[in-house]
Amino acid sequence: MAPPGDTPAPPSRTIPFADPASKTRVLLIASGKGGVGKSSVTVNLGVALAAAGHRTAVVDADVWGFSVPRMLGIEQLPEMAGERIVPPEAHGVRCISMGFFAEEDQAVIWRGPMLHKALEQFLTDVTWDDPDFLLVDLPPGTGDISISLAQFLPRSEVYVVTTPQPAAQRVAQRAAFMAQKVNLSVRGVVENMSWFTGDDGKRYELFGAGGGRELADRLGVPLIGQVPLIPALREGADRGLPIAAQAPDSEAGRAFSAMAAHLLDNPPPRRIHRPELKIS
Repeated sequence: MAPPGDTPAPPSRTIPFADPASKTRVLLIASGKGGVGKSSVTVNLGVALAAAGHRTAVVDADVWGFSVPRMLGIEQLPEMAGERIVPPEAHGVRCISMGFFAEEDQAVIWRGPMLHKALEQFLTDVTWDDPDFLLVDLPPGTGDISISLAQFLPRSEVYVVTTPQPAAQRVAQRAAFMAQKVNLSVRGVVENMSWFTGDDGKRYELFGAGGGRELADRLGVPLIGQVPLIPALREGADRGLPIAAQAPDSEAGRAFSAMAAHLLDNPPPRRIHRPELKIS
């Protein structure tokens, strides 16, 4: 891993999503720690956007804990078209992941420069065909990969996933602060595992309450969704049947549809690039 203070070398090839003319909205899905359901949120939000009629793709940038292909139910490997990689698709979502290039039980033991290069290839060597949305499932925390992606994708929107308990949201805020330090726009918070609805129809807040709202208020961004804790959500991830695809009218399915609607109704502020304007 690069020593503290080092910055990755600039990308050697053109990343289309970094072009100011690109119409693709890049959503970085971040969390302060693992275990909060970040990948599940990424997959189901991507499926909900695809179901709303938008061309959607996912980069599984969690190279150590890759899980997106399994959650989407993708078993086929990417194909090659000349020197370009054609990503497989399921539920209307195209995907690239380290999971296609490593065995599921294989540990990826790479230093920073190798990770940096792999991510660059995911963005430059894959035939994405100008999706409307590119979701990037970041690894937990604030390490090399997040820093590289901030450099590769400077126009990204960051969405932070947390669970309701105060301890979780205090850790999640670190991911948001990192994004702000590298000049990325934090655009919203998603609270996962917000409650469990019992057979009696009552909501049980198993992990406490209010963490997502508190984090959103602290960051000055909206809480764009609260996802309930239901067995079908976990089962669908294990079986490759995202709940946003198999049960869009369920309590969790409606939550993801509402988040997709929020994104569509709230495009990012337009940035006007004026190269002749400089600050000396």
